[in-house]
Amino acid sequence: MLSALAIANYRSLRQLTVPLGRLTVVTGPNGSGKSSVYRAMRLLAEIASGGAVRSLVREGGLASTLWAGPERFSAAVLRGEAPVQGTVRSEPVNLRLGFAGEGDDDFGYAIDIGLPPPVPPSAFSHDPEIKREALWSGPVLRPASQLVDRKGPALRVRDEAGRWVVVERRIPAFASMMTEYADPRAAPEMLSLRERMRSWRFYDHFRSDAEAPARSPQLGTYTPVLANDGADLGAALQTIREIGDSEALDLALDDAFPGARVEVAAGPDGRFEVRMHQHGLLRALSAAELSDGTMRYLLWIAALLSPRPPSLLVLNEPETSLHPDLLPALGRLIAQAAAQTQVIVVSHATRLIASLEAAAGALALQSVVLEKHFGATRIANLDMGDIPPWHWPAR
Repeated sequence: MLSALAIANYRSLRQLTVPLGRLTVVTGPNGSGKSSVYRAMRLLAEIASGGAVRSLVREGGLASTLWAGPERFSAAVLRGEAPVQGTVRSEPVNLRLGFAGEGDDDFGYAIDIGLPPPVPPSAFSHDPEIKREALWSGPVLRPASQLVDRKGPALRVRDEAGRWVVVERRIPAFASMMTEYADPRAAPEMLSLRERMRSWRFYDHFRSDAEAPARSPQLGTYTPVLANDGADLGAALQTIREIGDSEALDLALDDAFPGARVEVAAGPDGRFEVRMHQHGLLRALSAAELSDGTMRYLLWIAALLSPRPPSLLVLNEPETSLHPDLLPALGRLIAQAAAQTQVIVVSHATRLIASLEAAAGALALQSVVLEKHFGATRIANLDMGDIPPWHWPAR
């Protein structure tokens, strides 16, 4: 389980370390940086699949994603006695992301992404480059706990005797060591962490409009993991029914829509159609006839009751398009999923957050409230003693 998320110089996240629990809620007013935290976590996950640099390019390049304020604020600026102005830079331009594991047997990881040197001239001179990567055991990076170290193109790993061994293969500047070096004998920890990161799941704003893929019959196969767009909803629900927790599916549906039940009809062409029986109606409604809120709730049931739970599940504003009366049931459904996997919820819906607090029980909900201060995101509800210690690998 992750115990901390660290982000530096990504949009409004100038220097942010977020404590994480089994069930964590990240909240705050509009513009406080919630979406940036969510996007930074997605960027971290894409590192394990080799897509981090491409993702930065899609966001407009490294320059457009970096913290736009000064490197530091003077005391006079903080007191309001002087205007905000640029300062002479003393640190390299970089975007840094990382996370820490919970115990000594777990792993932490950090990456430092910067700009290429101005020479030699190249058509790719604006491409982000990976400058440093580190993997360590335990909650905090220390020289003795570091297991894998990448500096520029050079990579070294610890052997069984604890000695550093230099890997002959050079790592390209645009690629992560997580994808370029996967030796189960020399660096089993890196292979294990990479596969865990690849299992992370993100769900963000399911489509429920009239043309949404989930509303149309789709060819069905066993689907233990709902697709990000929800296109395979029927197959995912039927998979829960046959090899997952069918009783939990029925209870979750009844919790939100008392007396309702859902069925998946398989046509002769192998296409699955979702149908919902509701109390008082003489016939079942097809997915095309369901309201946006009902459709989204069925998608959340399929996502949260997955027969193959990931190590980390991140939900971005799951309350979107749901009636406030559905939020308590959604809170209970999310808390139930947190018993099987670590869950992070990014939300500003006070009723959903209250429902999560009530349903969390022994999970001890970790609440993180964000706010802006001089354009930078900070945690408003925690003292410094509540923030996990964090050390970035030096360049």
